Amino acid sequence: MQNNLLMDIGEVFSNLWNSMGLSQIHWQNLVMLAISLVLMFLAIVKKFEPMLLLPIAFGMFLINLPGAERILWGTYPEGLPEAEHTYEAVEEGSRGLLWYLYFGVDKVIYPPLIFLGIGAMTDFGPLIANPKSMLIGAGAQLGIFIALFGAVLLGFTGAEAAAIAIIGGADGPTAIYVAKMLAENLVPTIAIAAYSYMALIPAIQKPVMRLLTTKKERAIRMKPLRQVSKIEKIIFPLAVTLVVGLLLPDAIPLLGMLMLGNLFRESGVVERLSSQAQNGLINTVTIFLGISVGCKAKGEIFLSTQTLGILAIGIIAFYLGTIGGLLVAKLMCKLTKGKINPLIGSAGVSAVPMAARISEDVGRETDPQNHLLMHAMGPNVAGVIGSALAAGVLLACFG
Repeated sequence: MQNNLLMDIGEVFSNLWNSMGLSQIHWQNLVMLAISLVLMFLAIVKKFEPMLLLPIAFGMFLINLPGAERILWGTYPEGLPEAEHTYEAVEEGSRGLLWYLYFGVDKVIYPPLIFLGIGAMTDFGPLIANPKSMLIGAGAQLGIFIALFGAVLLGFTGAEAAAIAIIGGADGPTAIYVAKMLAENLVPTIAIAAYSYMALIPAIQKPVMRLLTTKKERAIRMKPLRQVSKIEKIIFPLAVTLVVGLLLPDAIPLLGMLMLGNLFRESGVVERLSSQAQNGLINTVTIFLGISVGCKAKGEIFLSTQTLGILAIGIIAFYLGTIGGLLVAKLMCKLTKGKINPLIGSAGVSAVPMAARISEDVGRETDPQNHLLMHAMGPNVAGVIGSALAAGVLLACFG
């Protein structure tokens, strides 16, 4: 009897040890935990877009705690090959909190809702006042299409290459949307890359902006934009939705929600809907989306050759997008004999309003009295529209 008791106690302690994270720790967990802490440092101390980076980093931190995946995400049927560990394959009775939060990513619910909030938050007036900004937004899509060919040359299929290339648009919701439609197996990596680079946009863009512009160009002061009427602001989202819907319906789920949010804002008759879209709704979806993206950054997936290759292509695409916008703005500066500050070109990527704020910051480094924010918002809004259109083109070609 005493031996049986000792065996029972031994089994209890064995079960306790096996349930502890310490018994399941792996070097990949340690590396990913370290990476998540670095990202949290950048979010909290350096204030690198903390609204995005902090929930992503914490989701990454949670899922890489040894043993936490089984509780927070769920388990797969015993013997199921690693390649078949999909969202749907998680056993129903084991599904955890993060599995349910990820539903909005898996079913592509979060991206259009984010676009709805962005539309409600954003004043399209600068773009309407200066339609030439569309050229900068178009130029900033350069990174997407160069990255597309680069990914094909590296051995990815056309659909996979298109999903990877969209990272260059600097638009997390669009990246998730396209990846889900074209290369579902790459959604976690592409989402992490897109959102991480968006959050790190100050560190990525500023050196390129200083390198490609002269001090004289950075000091250019632009004339105030003309006043845009209310009727123009109401017609614009309707006209864009109509034209894009007729020519490129694949872009409508994202662009339509963007324009609906803006119509809420500009109509002046649905203040509560507009307020909810640009505050409660987008903040809630951002939390869910950030944690969902971060929780897919598991060590065994993230620390693979394929993932590192995608991250490399993504950041090159991001740089090329920034360069494309800057070069178009420099050309416009030359053609207008110095009336356009080339710094607004970097805002042609879709990260709104982050990229526009970077244009303002770099401009004020040269001239503290120079205010470029509203001028940069035109290309920035054009970049949002441009990335959605680029997504529609890629979906139409490879979907």
